[in-house]
Amino acid sequence: MNASADQQRDPHVLTVGQLTSLIKDALEGTFPAVWVSGELSDVSRPRSGHIYFTLKDADAQIRGVIWRNTASRLLFDLEDGTEVVCGGTLDVYPPRGSYQLVVREIEPRGVGSLLLALRQLQQRLAAEGLFDQQHKKPLPKFPRRVAFVTSPTGAAIRDFLEVLRRRWRGVDVMVVPTRVQGEGAAGEIAKAIAAASRVRPAPDVIIVGRGGGSVEDLWCFNDEAVVRAIFACDIPVVSAVGHEIDVTLSDLVADVRALTPSEAAELVVPSSDELQSLLAAYQQRLVALLRSRAQTARLRLDALANSRVMRHPTDRIRELARRVDELELRANRAILTNQSKARDRIAHMAERLESLSPLAVLGRGYSVTQRTSDGQLVIDANRVSVGELVTTRLARGTLTSRIEEIDTDA
Repeated sequence: MNASADQQRDPHVLTVGQLTSLIKDALEGTFPAVWVSGELSDVSRPRSGHIYFTLKDADAQIRGVIWRNTASRLLFDLEDGTEVVCGGTLDVYPPRGSYQLVVREIEPRGVGSLLLALRQLQQRLAAEGLFDQQHKKPLPKFPRRVAFVTSPTGAAIRDFLEVLRRRWRGVDVMVVPTRVQGEGAAGEIAKAIAAASRVRPAPDVIIVGRGGGSVEDLWCFNDEAVVRAIFACDIPVVSAVGHEIDVTLSDLVADVRALTPSEAAELVVPSSDELQSLLAAYQQRLVALLRSRAQTARLRLDALANSRVMRHPTDRIRELARRVDELELRANRAILTNQSKARDRIAHMAERLESLSPLAVLGRGYSVTQRTSDGQLVIDANRVSVGELVTTRLARGTLTSRIEEIDTDA
């Protein structure tokens, strides 16, 4: 049975589309604008740029959507588990027969969107290492040129110059004009920092600052472009934004943070009065040290002048001459003694050699016999023959003999 037949039989029977349309009109008419609080879950961001999520509490949940034009203006990232307050309208989606919350405004519960965005940006930049101490550059002791990125009509530059003139006059100040609050100020500040670093001759220090203000007034100094411009600057940067209670991301990334522009002047240049006092103290210490050293040298000179060698200089020469004479006598005695011992050793060795000499053996009655023909020693009777001539050497003279008989029995 079709729907038209049902309606003819009972005019109160509605189609699904008709019922959904009635619900849509009733729901959207009854709730033209609502504010709902809950916890985000199932947050998704498709390539279309829209954001889809579920908003829930302990009792129920509702689907939500943030269209792309609204999502592009969000100051903070939506994450699962974040407690939020959403403002928007209810919308019925007929193809699915479901309803959803079309969000026009959204705020984190318990904290403002600006503060949450600041917190998230700070965490992201900190993870990149932009605030690490190892990147901080020291300030020069005696800067000659200082660049101040600020509003030329603000109180910050006047306070800075007043303190600067009182403390130190040997420095040139260059004001790099820029807006320090309002829409577009962050981009101007970032460009001014880059421009100040390109000035030649280059400044020794760059100061970025303004007077105090609300979080909104100081928000441009929390902008990512300003923070990265300070981090990329090769010249030491001093952040002098606001008062002591106002801490911006520029304060965290800068090489030095000053609580006020006046304190920036105190940090950047030395005090001439303090320096003069310090130089006077150094002068007194130097004079005292020189006097002490002169006194010490004078005492040593007096002691040297009163020493025996200075009072009787020839005594030392005579003493050394006498010592030389004694050494000469000792050397001569040693030489004579060594010569005598050497002669005794030579005589003893000569006696030993003489006792071993063949001539000495001959002197005791022995003789040496050689064959006359070839001069070989005769130590065996079998080595000669009868009739052969032999020469016998005695202690005095030689004998030539002819062998008449050979006896080998001995």
